[in-house]
Amino acid sequence: MADTAMPIPLPHLLKRISDATADCTQVNATCPVDQTIYGYYPNLGANAFFLALFAICLVVQTFLGLRNRMWTFLIAMFFGPFAEAVGYAGRIIMHNNPWSNTGFEMQICCLIIAPAFIAAGVYLTLKHTIIEVGPQFSRLPPRFYTWIFILCDLFSLIIQGAGGGLAASANGNATQQKTGNDLMMAGIVWQVVTLIVFGALVADYAVRVNRSRQQLSPAATALLQSGKFRFFVSMVGLAYITVFIRCVFRIAEMANGWANPIMQDEVDFIVLDGVMVSLATVALTVAHPALVFRPMIEHKLQGVSGAVTKSGKKGAADIEEASSPDSPDGRQSYFGGSGRK
Repeated sequence: MADTAMPIPLPHLLKRISDATADCTQVNATCPVDQTIYGYYPNLGANAFFLALFAICLVVQTFLGLRNRMWTFLIAMFFGPFAEAVGYAGRIIMHNNPWSNTGFEMQICCLIIAPAFIAAGVYLTLKHTIIEVGPQFSRLPPRFYTWIFILCDLFSLIIQGAGGGLAASANGNATQQKTGNDLMMAGIVWQVVTLIVFGALVADYAVRVNRSRQQLSPAATALLQSGKFRFFVSMVGLAYITVFIRCVFRIAEMANGWANPIMQDEVDFIVLDGVMVSLATVALTVAHPALVFRPMIEHKLQGVSGAVTKSGKKGAADIEEASSPDSPDGRQSYFGGSGRK
């Protein structure tokens, strides 16, 4: 009777492969590209495109944030595109050498955490939209939205960062890689839950406003009918949906561990991660909050302190401060500005 070979359990097979390729630093006969975690040479054109796009968005966001003194929004939309750009630089390094530890560490850490900053940019818009449309229709005081969702986002960021750090420094240690993978997935799951709760609160607020249109102030009615505001809301909605899709994809990608078929499909990654996060970043750049909120804030500042000049440039108080029921002294910091009188 012929001998029947027993199949090797997948964990044991992966360990053998890991042991055999532990010292690999370049692609060669004993270190083929299909034995890397991703199993392919990252596409140079696609990754260079994403790098350039995020770099452009980074420059634009920095300019708009500094010019309009929207500090908290600037922090979110600086580190998001910055981390994405660094991550895609890492993938370009891996195009030249798929075994590069430097390239892998750059892309795994940065591309995992970057969308959390983009999500923070989305969260920051809700509070100020509620202040302008009508706080009385919200179930929570406007200031609570920033604290709740930014803290949840920060928690997700810490978990994902810890997981990415463990995975990046595993150096073939399967146990450490799995722990890092599990932490990253837990952080992304938490991010998805946070996004769902955020979406539910936004939908609830929209329904309550729609049912009470006769109670809206003339200014709020004019705002809701403004084409600029509608464009802003549609772009924030696009950013929300695309970040959500990306997070769901990442959960599916990580659910089966390293080097699984989803993780080794670059087209899926480009479409469901790269394109989704790019759309979110571009949306929050072309519909920067200053385009909608700056005129309203300057108008309020004229009434509160008369500090804004006719030109609205030098000599103006911070446009991130305006009168609001949210603040005891009648002044509210918009998008995290510290302000000055």
